[in-house]
Amino acid sequence: MKVGVALRSMGPQSTAGTLVACARAAEAAGLDGVWVTDHIAIPPDDAEGSGGRYLDPLTTLGWLGGATERIGLGTAVLILPYRPLLPTAKAIATVQELSGGRLRLGVGAGWMEPEFRALGVSRSQRGRITDETLDFLARCFASDEVEVNDQRFLFLPRPERPPFYVGGAPPHALERVVRHADGWMPMGGDPEKLAPHIATLREKMEAAGRPPPEVVLLTALPLTDPAASVDLAGRLIEVGVTQLIYGARYRDAAEFGKAVDLLAADVLPHLPPE
Repeated sequence: MKVGVALRSMGPQSTAGTLVACARAAEAAGLDGVWVTDHIAIPPDDAEGSGGRYLDPLTTLGWLGGATERIGLGTAVLILPYRPLLPTAKAIATVQELSGGRLRLGVGAGWMEPEFRALGVSRSQRGRITDETLDFLARCFASDEVEVNDQRFLFLPRPERPPFYVGGAPPHALERVVRHADGWMPMGGDPEKLAPHIATLREKMEAAGRPPPEVVLLTALPLTDPAASVDLAGRLIEVGVTQLIYGARYRDAAEFGKAVDLLAADVLPHLPPE
């Protein structure tokens, strides 16, 4: 199992110094990746915990890529209906190119009605837009020449396509993985609840002639109880989770660093090798 960690790209922890310190601490500890979330227009009555302050995820990862050397850079998740096709593809390719292929693209259809309203995008069309965007991204990373709106253009630079992971709940998310992506980013951390959905996804991928899916789970671990953390991680591996993103709130880089040290010392050594 690969183990990464979520960075708070929102609220008071989303300063330049704190973000860089946290990313470098995760890299030094040997973690696989740092992951950021996506909100673009938080309404005033729903800003608890962030104050409405959110950094753009792709810009943040591009900047962190320049401050680190090895660690993966992930979105958990990038809301595709919030963004136009071509500029989004260009931003994704740019981060992937300049980071040396470290981007991991978790994507989602979104859910917050006020954000769709602020963007002037119909929430009812979010599934269609997500599918269209994923199809367009695949075409961009497959060829130097792409056509959109009856216009051919050069999609350069064209680095290796980052892995695509679809967030969301069954059945729609699973169908979207089969059509467009490399894996699933489910919600929740209960192995028993995840098991049947992961089994279904594996069956669907096999029937479609696709490789076994990655399953990337954002969840918390009881780090103050190392045995319980290792036990939970082991049960998640048994049901098919392949990557775990540890997510928890932290006040500052020092508190984040303590959590990373616990992951590196008490959890990682007891997980099976990849």
